[in-house]
This record gives sequence, C-alpha cells and structure tokens, in this order.
Amino acid sequence: MAQRIRSGEISAVEAVDAAIARAEQVEESLQALRHPDFERARTRAQDPGSAEFAGVPAAFKDNIKVGGMPMTEGSQALPPTPQPKDGRIAAQFRQTGIIPIGTTTMPEFGWTATTETLTGQTHNPWNLGYSSGGSSGGSAAWVSSGVVPIAHGNDGGGSIRIPAAVCGLVGLKPTRGRLRLTDGGEAMPVRIVTDSVLARSVRDVANFYLAAQRVHRNRLLAPIEGVDRPIDRPLRIGLLLDSPLAPPTDDATRASVEALGRLLETLGHHVEPYTLPVPEFFKQDFIDYWRFLAMAVEGSGARMFGKGFDRSKLEPLTQGLAEQGKHRLWKAPVFISRLLATSAASRIAFAKGPDVVLSPVLAHTTPKLGYFSADLSAEEHFRRLVDYTGFTPLHNATGGPALSVPSGMTNEGLPIGAMLSSNHGTESLLLRLALQIEQAQPWQRIQD
Repeated sequence: MAQRIRSGEISAVEAVDAAIARAEQVEESLQALRHPDFERARTRAQDPGSAEFAGVPAAFKDNIKVGGMPMTEGSQALPPTPQPKDGRIAAQFRQTGIIPIGTTTMPEFGWTATTETLTGQTHNPWNLGYSSGGSSGGSAAWVSSGVVPIAHGNDGGGSIRIPAAVCGLVGLKPTRGRLRLTDGGEAMPVRIVTDSVLARSVRDVANFYLAAQRVHRNRLLAPIEGVDRPIDRPLRIGLLLDSPLAPPTDDATRASVEALGRLLETLGHHVEPYTLPVPEFFKQDFIDYWRFLAMAVEGSGARMFGKGFDRSKLEPLTQGLAEQGKHRLWKAPVFISRLLATSAASRIAFAKGPDVVLSPVLAHTTPKLGYFSADLSAEEHFRRLVDYTGFTPLHNATGGPALSVPSGMTNEGLPIGAMLSSNHGTESLLLRLALQIEQAQPWQRIQD
C-alpha cells in the first residue's frame, strides 16, 4: 500500500477512505472500534508526508496516549478525556507515516486473553461466536478482517501473540527496549510490557521495524535487518509441546505445532524435543506480579490516570486481582527480584541450548465468547486464564523476543498459532525463519 501511494497509483486519501469504509462495514459484526478518528485521518491523508509508510491507514490500541483521543484502557473507570498530545509510542509510530483511523478495543487494563468487557465483546472475524484474543483483540480483528494492514498492540503476558494466534496473524513481542518505552513504563518494577504491531505478513512486521528504527533505535541492541529473504542456514530448534506452567496442550494445538516441526525438518533444520528450564516458583511469581499491578491500578488509579478515575466502576477481575494482591504484597521483594533475574537466566539458556524454541502460543484452541466473560468471578476467570496462557508470560519476564505465526486451523475454521522464541536481540533470526515458513506453507487469509 505504501508503494502504491508513493507511486501515485492510489492516493493516501483513497487508502484512508477505503479503510474507514471497511471499518464501518464490519463494525456491527466485530465490535472492534473503541474511539473513531475518521475525520482527522482524512485531513492528515491530504498531506501524508514522505516517511516510509506515508498515508497507510492503521490503528492504535486503547491504552497508549494519542493526542486528541481518549485513552480509556477498555475500562468504564476512566472518563473518555482526550489526551493533550501523543505519548512516546504513538509519536514513534506516527513518524513512520501511518495514519491512525481510530483506537481499538481491549479488555479492562489488558488483564485477560480475550477482548470482552461488561459493556461489549469483540468477535473473531473467522467465526463470530469466538474470542478475538486479548488484550490486543480489537487490533487483531481489524487487521485480520482487512480494515487496516497493520495495527498497534502491546504485550505484557501474551497480549500481541495471543490475538495474532487466534486471528491468523503475525505478531511480534520484541526484545525489551526495542521500541521507545511507553509512558509510565519506567514506574514498573519489572518492565513486562512491550509495544509492537500485528500484521498479515512477515514482510510487513519486518518493514515496520525498519521504519521505526529510523525514528528511534536502541543502540544496546543489534538492529533488525531487512527481511528480504528467508533464513539460509540450518538451525537447532527445540520443540516444546507442553508448558511447565499449564495443563497438557490439547490435541488440535499439539498436532498443528508438531506438523510445523516436521515442515522445519524438511527445510533443513534440526528439530528435537526441548524442556524449558523454568524454576518451579516462576508461575506463582508472575501471578503475584500480575496481582501487584492490578492492586496498583485499583489503589493509585487517580494518580496514574487523573482525577476522573472511578474505582467503583472497575470490573470483577480487576477488583479480585487487586484484593488478592494485597494479601501477597509482603512477598513483593522476593517475586520482583526473582522475575528480574529471569533475563540473565534466559540468555544463558539460549547460549547453551537451541537457536530457536518452537512451541504453541496457547495451551488450547480459541474459546467461545463468554468463556472469559467479564462477569465471571475473579477466581474462576483467572484460573481459566492461567491454564490457557501457559506459554507466553515467560518472555515478558525475561524480556526476550517471541513471534506468533499461523500454523494451522481447527475443525471450526479458526486459526491456530505457533510461537518462535530466541535470545535477546535476535528478532531478525525469528523473522527470517518465519518468512521461510510463510513461503513454504502460505497461511490462509479471510479473503482467500
């Protein structure tokens, strides 16, 4: 699309108008739009500039500061007050040339792996009765259904990789520090959240990072290279089928990831079973930290988000996590220090082990809407959530990169995702391997 705009084949105005028309067409079915920004998008398209993605319509998730737009974090507890200016992430993204046409839906404060709140549900474009994942589920639904070619998301426990997996997309959780730190991120004792994008192809994810690096590059990390060709050397790939943090992987997911492992062997890679070296206390530490963050939102929301914050409007999951967090607060020095130590441990494990780990993204296939209903008790909701997301949180703690790619389909016609992970700073390796997979086994798209 960017090339067609640069060449004059289409105009940025036409591209933005087409995205808005598509958004209006699918919104009744998907419910993925949180706050529209259509008129400003049309105005910006009249003079899109000359950056890499000049004129390309996109979207932001409803939890970053976008000048002139509300940021409500998927919660009724935050008033829809426009932000005075772009935050760090929105500024970096917009300097690549993209034009946001709105913000997309998410569950309250991103705590869960679906995009459902007490006031609405975002539907999976592949089958409207199922979840679009979370917490970047609105962005995933829009990209998957062809509203925009690329959209912002962020990932604090799988929130890019999960919706990418269930919506048939490519979703990269980059190495910690790859992009600018989100506003307020410096206050987190363990910086588990990273911002990124969801797209329909490896090419688009890789090219976004090339453009983003021209705006800001972390000199402590090797740059992401242009991914114009697949990996050209054999890799040692560890196959992890069951998470040490969750019940055994279900049959459909297991079969899909095993099939991808066999494909990688035919492409010349050495694939062998792998056991993830995770300390037995990691699961409880991450759960405690999750609750600690909810407690901070519940107790300090007015300071974090402004005087309009109304804790009485928080949903059951937020309230329950916060209450449980209070009872575990005395353990904070222990679980925070141990989570911080996982970064070094992960680097050592990859230095001694495989080049890449192949695993499922999720322990079972996409649930129907309502399985993670916002009106569930916090205890039952969180139990289901932990059992579902056993593969993704480790990379948020360690800060290492992980990439979700499509690997198959369920009998209900829903995508299944596989995850590729590697050592810190090696996103180019993951993207080139993913490009090889995409070329050898092109994944389905809705328009196919």
